[in-house]
Amino acid sequence: MGRSPTPLRLPSSVSVWWLGFLLLTAVAVADAQAPLFLPPGNQPSVPTSSSLAPSPSARMQIVIQTRHHHHHKELVIAVVLASAAVLAIILSSVCACVFWRRGRQMLNTRNIETSEAGGGLPFGSIRSKLNNMKTTSKKGLLPTVDYPSLELATNKFSECNILGEGGFSHVYKACFHGEVSAAVKKFDAGRPDCSKEFENEIDLLGRIRHPNIISLLGYCIHGETRLLIYELMQNGSLETQLHGPSHGSALTWHIRMKIALDIARGLEYLHEHCNPPVIHRDIKSSNILLDSDFNAKIADFGLAVVDRNLNKCGLELSGTLGYVAPEYLLDGKLTEKSDVYAFGVVLLELLMGKKPVEKMAPSECQSIVQWAMPQLTDRSKLPNIVDPVIQNTMDLKHLYQVAAVAVLCVQQEPSYRPLITDVLHSLIPLVPIELGGSLRAADPTPSSNRQIQTGACIFILEDRQIMWP
Repeated sequence: MGRSPTPLRLPSSVSVWWLGFLLLTAVAVADAQAPLFLPPGNQPSVPTSSSLAPSPSARMQIVIQTRHHHHHKELVIAVVLASAAVLAIILSSVCACVFWRRGRQMLNTRNIETSEAGGGLPFGSIRSKLNNMKTTSKKGLLPTVDYPSLELATNKFSECNILGEGGFSHVYKACFHGEVSAAVKKFDAGRPDCSKEFENEIDLLGRIRHPNIISLLGYCIHGETRLLIYELMQNGSLETQLHGPSHGSALTWHIRMKIALDIARGLEYLHEHCNPPVIHRDIKSSNILLDSDFNAKIADFGLAVVDRNLNKCGLELSGTLGYVAPEYLLDGKLTEKSDVYAFGVVLLELLMGKKPVEKMAPSECQSIVQWAMPQLTDRSKLPNIVDPVIQNTMDLKHLYQVAAVAVLCVQQEPSYRPLITDVLHSLIPLVPIELGGSLRAADPTPSSNRQIQTGACIFILEDRQIMWP
């Protein structure tokens, strides 16, 4: 049985105004139609046949009565118009309020339908829910969430809710109010650098807004414990997708290229559009998170450095083995090109499905760069080292171009590496339009004369071998 529509009830103030309006109108009309009375001594005399023309005093009396009557009518009209205007304003406000409420109800219904279709509430709803839980915030616009709420949302940080583990932190899935999902990063208490990384993430992610950079929803400080609340990424990290149980089976060639393009866009924003520029310092597959549509976002800004702070003392060597640029590892020289090197390693992971560092023997390790470089520059060998999951699924000319970009990014000399903007523009034509690139289904293959030129390196894609200077 459907509900019968609720009748529209006007506020009591409208009823009062309406009654007042009727009363004023009745009084005014009655007053306007009442005869004019003069003082007893000034009653007009009835004209006689002997004298039909009014005397001068009688004419003055008539004029005064007429003017008084005219002014009274003007007052009545003013009162009526003012009351009508007030009533119109009140009725307009009531109608606007009714339409606004109906619009909000319709919008909420659409949001619920969207969340049910997508498996979760929209990001705006999540932020709104968390904002309702906040106390006083000392970190700009970021809300603080009380610790008992996080305990309840994560089932007291149960192991079954762990999404991932870092060197000094754990990430848990949290469910607020039984419907809002988020990721909660809990730093290990007592670690010396814990507070520094915690403050660093809040400072940077509290100001950065970009589709390819993870969104920070809030934070919590509970004694020595530090916690950060992020948007939930349903497909986990790129590392889990590539090297986990599925071994990259869900990542087609075009999805891998889309992920590379998303990472490049996020890095370009950090390097070119942030003022001052931001160097992430820890780009790796475990810090690339994927949502339900495999949109990639850069996460974990605990080690990020603002360019203006590079010359300050106390900047310790940090990063992950296999992704750290040679000049930073050996000389401590850190620039945006260090992030470009790490991006090149991630690109090689996407191409070959291998980890950045693999054990060759109990005491011997080999990096993916050392192993792949001789084969990446040989077109006859390149197709054989591609991840078996995507072998023979791409245009070979596209494969050669991606390999050339990867080789450029992992050059030992930083000046030979391209800017991330150049990398971005090289990848856009390789990604289909529906995935955020410019590749059309009917597009011809790249021209045989296509070149990628950066600094002193020129890679001729149609040669049997990539040429070095």
